[in-house]
Amino acid sequence: MATAPSSTYSAITLNINGEKYPLSVDHRTTLLDALRERLDLTGTKKGCDQGQCGACTVLLDGRRAVACLQLAVAAEGREITTIEGMAEGEQLHPVQQAFLDLDGYQCGYCTPGQICSAVAVIEEHAAGWPSAVTDDVRPEAGPPPLTADEIRERMSGNLCRCGAYVSIVQAVARAAATRTESAQDTESTETTETTETAA
Repeated sequence: MATAPSSTYSAITLNINGEKYPLSVDHRTTLLDALRERLDLTGTKKGCDQGQCGACTVLLDGRRAVACLQLAVAAEGREITTIEGMAEGEQLHPVQQAFLDLDGYQCGYCTPGQICSAVAVIEEHAAGWPSAVTDDVRPEAGPPPLTADEIRERMSGNLCRCGAYVSIVQAVARAAATRTESAQDTESTETTETTETAA
């Protein structure tokens, strides 16, 4: 006796940009389609739909992922950040500001994925993660210099049909420098406060 097929739908809740979104989705629905078609978060772009172009890059728990290869049901319980969640109110994220200042885009279609990827790249580099072009991959060597070659390698999963790569590399380098300066300022302030408290 044949058994009835189980339901192919599940009720899930996606945590996107700090907000909860309850959805009933087919198990085959990609995160990309859930974002664009179900939640109207169209900043995440559909390019190749095969995980090759990077246009749909989002952050899952702070790490980059191509949303077209991620099932929506598998993203439940994860912290999802899309391009819509990068800015804080009217204040652009430093990567967004660098792309704007240095013309890191032309048509702009790949830009949301480029920016999400760049945010993760800068954090990966700061954490000391090596890339395929890193000379010294020993953990004790610390982060390698974030050269243009390092940036190109780390951003190589994001394609730009307009060919704005030179400006993209410059934008990532500027945003990384801004992050480093901010981290140093914070460290200096904390050291001063600790010294004053001890005194």
